[in-house]
Formats: sequence, C-alpha cells, structure tokens
Amino acid sequence: MVSFEMNDRKKIGLGLTGFGIFFSILGIIFFFDKGLLAMGNILFISGVTLTIGPKSTMQFFMKRQNFKGTISFGVGFFFVVIGWPIFGMILEAYGFIVLFSGFWPTLAVFLQRIPVLGWLFEQPYVKS
Repeated sequence: MVSFEMNDRKKIGLGLTGFGIFFSILGIIFFFDKGLLAMGNILFISGVTLTIGPKSTMQFFMKRQNFKGTISFGVGFFFVVIGWPIFGMILEAYGFIVLFSGFWPTLAVFLQRIPVLGWLFEQPYVKS
C-alpha cells in the first residue's frame, strides 16, 4: 500500500529531485558542463529513491517494459561521466521520455487544475 502522507523523507526526496533537475538545466545552459550534469543526475536519482523508496525505485527501473529506458539512461549517465556530455544527454533524454511516458496523463491533469495554467491547457489547440 502506497502512503500519500508527506513525511520528512519525501520532502527531502522532492527537494533533491528538484535540485537534480535544476543542476541538469544549469549544466545544459553552461554548454553541457559535465560536472553539473553528473551532479544533476546523481541528485535526481537519489531524490526519486528517497521520494518513492528504494524498493519501489528498483521495481520501477527493473520492469520489463522499462528496460529500454533504464539502459539508455544509465549509458547516457556513463557517457556524461566519461566526458561526452552531449551524446550522454541525448541518451538520457530518450531514456527519461521512455521511463516516464506513463506519467504524462497524470501531469496533464495536475496542470489543468492550476488556476492560470489550467485555463491555457484547456484551450482546444493545446488539448489536441
């Protein structure tokens, strides 16, 4: 059973995930700086692990339908660390899209409930 209460571990996990995304964007802005990109990846993975728990993280990444995304994300991280950040980020982006493609409908519903953004996402040209 999944617990939806927000305890301190989940708060720290969400913070680490946010910092991971921030450092990844900063690494891209600074012309694919491999240090910032690697730090963003480490913070993102550790944040996801703290947010949903280690067992759920392993189950998510080891699902049969997620193998392609997990492998491409891991190989992309490896390429970032060894010094090929552009190629590594392309692989990581592909892996991220494959891994988290099931969450897009949930994200769309969440964005539609935000006061100003919800109105924008309800427009016919965005909804289609």
